[in-house]
Amino acid sequence: YISLSFSLDLSGSITTPDVKLNLGGEFIKESTATTFLRQRGYGWLLEVEDDDPEDNKPLLEELDIDLKDIYYKIRCVLMPMPSLGFNRQVVRDNPDFWGPLAVVLFFSMISLYGQFKVVSWIITIWIFGSLTIFLLARVLGGEVAYGQVLGVIGYSLLPLIVIAPVLLVVGSFEVVSTLIKLFGVFWAAYSAASLLVGEEFKTKKPLLIYPIFLLYIYFLSLYTGV
Repeated sequence: YISLSFSLDLSGSITTPDVKLNLGGEFIKESTATTFLRQRGYGWLLEVEDDDPEDNKPLLEELDIDLKDIYYKIRCVLMPMPSLGFNRQVVRDNPDFWGPLAVVLFFSMISLYGQFKVVSWIITIWIFGSLTIFLLARVLGGEVAYGQVLGVIGYSLLPLIVIAPVLLVVGSFEVVSTLIKLFGVFWAAYSAASLLVGEEFKTKKPLLIYPIFLLYIYFLSLYTGV
């Protein structure tokens, strides 16, 4: 409640009221302007909202970025052998957007070589190439979501990123360079196909593996400028 007290000076005039606001047994002195606003029904202007704990989340949590999860998926893609004991299905079953996007952007950066248009081309091929693989997989009877295909295709660019610095060193040796390119494409295609081509495709596996292989050949051609 609000407590008002008046004082009368020797000249007979009343001084400014001393207003106190009782909050939980403690009195807080208010200014005349505050009292005026409350009396006119504008007290809501003085209200201060409590901080919402939801607004204090870290930026990575706000953006739904799990660095540990991304790092684990990167290892699953770079080391696709089942004998290593990684739960590789997490790349497909728990898709994310920021990890594949970071991989695609990094591959775009190392593919520049003065051809700046290649960045937009790589991102476009990632999006629409994944859409093509997704539609083909659905037509063949596979139960896969577009987000899963987008994540797997994006993460599986990592082998091409790994062989990129090697190509810079052996670029003058045509035979060795060709073998490394083939190795990188097979590595990337195998990593993606082993996650996307499940048992539900049965005898139709080549119909999906082949376009995945061609997609990574095209990615590599964007990097080499061919």
